Amino acid sequence: MAAVCVWPEYVERCAALLNGTGVVVATVVNFPMGNQQVGRVLDDTLTALSDGATEIDLVMPYRMFRNGDVKPTASLIEAVGDIIAPPGVLKVILETGELGDDATIRGAAELAVGLGADFIKTSTGKTDVSATLSTARIMLDVIAGTDRPVGLKPSGGIRTCDDALAYLDLAAEIMGPDWATPSTFRFGASSLLDSLMEELPADSS
Repeated sequence: MAAVCVWPEYVERCAALLNGTGVVVATVVNFPMGNQQVGRVLDDTLTALSDGATEIDLVMPYRMFRNGDVKPTASLIEAVGDIIAPPGVLKVILETGELGDDATIRGAAELAVGLGADFIKTSTGKTDVSATLSTARIMLDVIAGTDRPVGLKPSGGIRTCDDALAYLDLAAEIMGPDWATPSTFRFGASSLLDSLMEELPADSS
């Protein structure tokens, strides 16, 4: 496991519990609707970093972007990215199921990557349509076209090992068989964990 993603109020406790394990703490901001005021989002980000989070999952203002308001969307992503110092990680959640069409999804992915996102993430898991292979393909195509390392995080609706393997196979097809590592590929695994645990050998626990 690369990171544990928790609600902001649990960051400090989890950071203490995981100290020295090599597993870092991630949290969410502007979650889940992507419609909070910029000041609130920045305050929440600063608090999370102070409490020990090293990864921030930012929900893009996806309704704003879908409606053509690109500049304020970009300003928020840029502002959050500016306060995440290395080795901190910024993941931008596109909420692909709400963006409407392939061109808008591609545009959102290109915007996030162009503004320095370390990962682009499909979904919050809180909408009717979450991760799909077709949207992951679009996002991977954008990643493949950039000149720096950017990761992918499919999240929402991935419940079985077969589901997960389909995304790994897609990543291998587009990015190469050795591309998917903890620094480039994550799953939102809250729904997947039970299936993974069932697949583990009995003596591995």
